[in-house]
Amino acid sequence: MTAAAKATTDNGLWQAIRDEAQRAVASDPVFGTSLTEAVLAHDDLAAAIAGLIGRRLGGNAAEQSRFTAFSHGAFRGSPELIEAAGRDLQAIVRSDPAIASLLAPLLHFKGYVALQAWRVSNWLWRHDQRDAALLFQNEASNVLQVSIHPAASIGSSVYLDHATGIVIGAHVVIGDEVTILQNVSIGRGNELPTRSPRIGRGVYIGAGASILGDVGIGDLAKIGAGTVVTSDIPAGCTAVGNPARLTNCPTPASAA
Repeated sequence: MTAAAKATTDNGLWQAIRDEAQRAVASDPVFGTSLTEAVLAHDDLAAAIAGLIGRRLGGNAAEQSRFTAFSHGAFRGSPELIEAAGRDLQAIVRSDPAIASLLAPLLHFKGYVALQAWRVSNWLWRHDQRDAALLFQNEASNVLQVSIHPAASIGSSVYLDHATGIVIGAHVVIGDEVTILQNVSIGRGNELPTRSPRIGRGVYIGAGASILGDVGIGDLAKIGAGTVVTSDIPAGCTAVGNPARLTNCPTPASAA
């Protein structure tokens, strides 16, 4: 996609969010005060998300300002972070049948703000601002119950559903279009040398699952609730149980 096409797409998404906010203000003026602060007072999606991160992670005005400023800096330095944030937001609307608008997940889904806070922390980590990056991780863990190490790698169109008790360790790799439910742990195991999991595109990880060690989860695989994965899961398969066992794997003909 060209830079001009990206700008058009991003502007269209932001305008759609503003249109929803304006309709909500018209129907409920009392709620409209908070919507004005969260959405309508901002010029673009980057500013709105930076403000959202600041309000959710900062315990007081000074902390809110600091988290917002760090986020602004990351978004200015890497505009692709906002493109990914837009894709994450759209993925929620596509994936969650209870959601019919962009505004609700933007303002109220803590998994969404936790993921965007991680995107900022990852940018800080990669730009040798390690203390600030770890501060973001710590506050997201304390306030939102989502702990993602800044050295992890996560694609776009990712949905952290319910987003309580999610732990993603350093050097974990997660592909695009992945859905992760609550109480999921993804990180290193006890083997030496220690290595982290690699999660493919379109993987679904159910509540309470643990994925540990030097394992690869193939594209479009499903990990059932409470499953403990310590070995590779082929693409398209479903893994259930502790230890994980495979079911519903695609046949060679369908895989081709």
